[in-house]
Amino acid sequence: MAIAIGILTVGCQGQQAGVADEDIGEMLLVGFRGTTIDSTHHIWRDIVDYHVGSVILFDYDVPSGRRGRNITGKEQLLRLCKQLHRVQPQLLIGIDQEGGKVNRLHTRYGFPPIASAKHSRVGGKDSVEACAKQTAMLLKGSGINLNFAPVADVDINPQCPVIGKLERSFSENSDTVAECCRIWIDEQHKMGIASCLKHFPGHGSARGDTHKGLVDVSETWERQELEPYFQLAKEVPMVMTAHVINRQLDASGLPASLSVRITSLLRDTIGFAGVIVTDDLAMGAIVQEYTFEEALRLAIVAGADMLCLSNNGSEYDTELVAKAVEVIRRLVATGAVSAERIHQSAERVRQLKASLR
Repeated sequence: MAIAIGILTVGCQGQQAGVADEDIGEMLLVGFRGTTIDSTHHIWRDIVDYHVGSVILFDYDVPSGRRGRNITGKEQLLRLCKQLHRVQPQLLIGIDQEGGKVNRLHTRYGFPPIASAKHSRVGGKDSVEACAKQTAMLLKGSGINLNFAPVADVDINPQCPVIGKLERSFSENSDTVAECCRIWIDEQHKMGIASCLKHFPGHGSARGDTHKGLVDVSETWERQELEPYFQLAKEVPMVMTAHVINRQLDASGLPASLSVRITSLLRDTIGFAGVIVTDDLAMGAIVQEYTFEEALRLAIVAGADMLCLSNNGSEYDTELVAKAVEVIRRLVATGAVSAERIHQSAERVRQLKASLR
């Protein structure tokens, strides 16, 4: 199979301009519609032909406003994950399962309730550990091997619409946040579940919602928000960068997910060597300000190893992966991004997968 890209012809099994199709695919974290898949589904094609290395599951489909996008029940979810792993045994299957209000495995689908981060901490370490253990066991039993949790945001602003008000932060104290996150990382690791700390460099002081548009934390952000990352950099395999603007860390005003300076802080100062994943590139903070190509270019140049393409923004596109591959190949062909940069990220993802095996 081949797709035409400008004056280039790119074979899906081959290479062009020194970049491997397999390397590009490892950088893609993709969402899709469907509670079951077969060889006629576009995500099957995307995994086979474009080597997509990771998928993300949702219960709610934003474009249609309907529930049941990927999850309707325990047996159905396990069957879907088995189908995905038949296509690619090394596939990362991710989900946002924090507990509380960010709870994809909801009671409406027959899953047990899990407390929010804030509520779980009220009961002390034992309560946090119980929630983490319960979550890890649920994910393991469902065939999921990557959780975009725990949340490492410090509760600077309890009225933050997407952190504090939703009880997603463990505490206003950064050491407590780090301690609780460590418990989650350990419990998930025992079950073969990769953890992802989020949202670097800190979303807890925000006054707005990056789903809806740009959010600037330059005046509200506190340096203690970095502390959980300093404490856990050697223990967690993945960190998610936020779309917040933080001019204390990057005067240019680029969102953290697209900022070389902020990613370098995570890599070089904090010493994180694992996989850096962007927050969803379908969020308002990105799509309202940048073209698709600009967002991919800036994220890759900034140092992102995995690009979150949820396909769960304002519209759904069955050709999203093909378009992303086309863009990345063009970026490499024009010299905007190096093939070595792509390969470096792909290798980090492969190392994460190997650690789970």
